[in-house]
Amino acid sequence: MTRWLAFFGLLSAMPALAADIDVGGPFHLLDQDGHAVSDQTYRGQPLLMYFGYTSCPDVCPVDVAKIVQVARRVRGSTGIAVTPVFVTVDPARDNAARMKAYVRAFGPEVVGLTGSESQIRQVTDAYHVYFNKVPAEGGYLMDHSTVLYLVGADGTLLDHYGRKLPEQDVAARVAATLEAHR
Repeated sequence: MTRWLAFFGLLSAMPALAADIDVGGPFHLLDQDGHAVSDQTYRGQPLLMYFGYTSCPDVCPVDVAKIVQVARRVRGSTGIAVTPVFVTVDPARDNAARMKAYVRAFGPEVVGLTGSESQIRQVTDAYHVYFNKVPAEGGYLMDHSTVLYLVGADGTLLDHYGRKLPEQDVAARVAATLEAHR
C-alpha cells in the first residue's frame, strides 16, 4: 500500500511528471454486453477511465455520476465526445450483466468493463490502481484508489484527476487537454 500512496503523492505533487511515468497500456476485458474488448477497441476516442465496483456504497456512484457530467460538459464545450469507462476492481461479483445494470443507471454512453481476476490485475497494475478486499458484515467491501484518468484517442495517458477536484474544474482541464491534442 505504501508503494501506491507514494506513487499517487508523486503524481499529485508534480502533474507535469505524470506524462513521463509509465501509466496505462494494453488490456483485454469484457464490456457490459459480454463482448471481448481491448484498448484497441477504443482507439480513436478519448476515455475517462475510473476504477471501482458496483457494490460500492457511496464513493463510486457519486464519482461515476460526476464523470458522466464531465463528459457531457466537454462535449458541449468542445464537440469532442469522451467515453466514460468504469472498470471493476471486484470481478468476483461484477460480471457483465451486473456491470450492464450498473452503468445503464448513469446513461447509455457509459461503458462498464470486467474480466477475470488476472485480467483485472493486469489493467489495474498498468494504471497503478490500488484496491484491497476488506471484510465487512455480511461479506466484504473493496478499498480502492479514486483517480480519474484521461486517456487520449491514441491510448496514451493525458492527465489524471483526484476526486476532490470540482466537476467544472475537471471538465475545463479535460477540454483544454483534448483541444491541445486535436
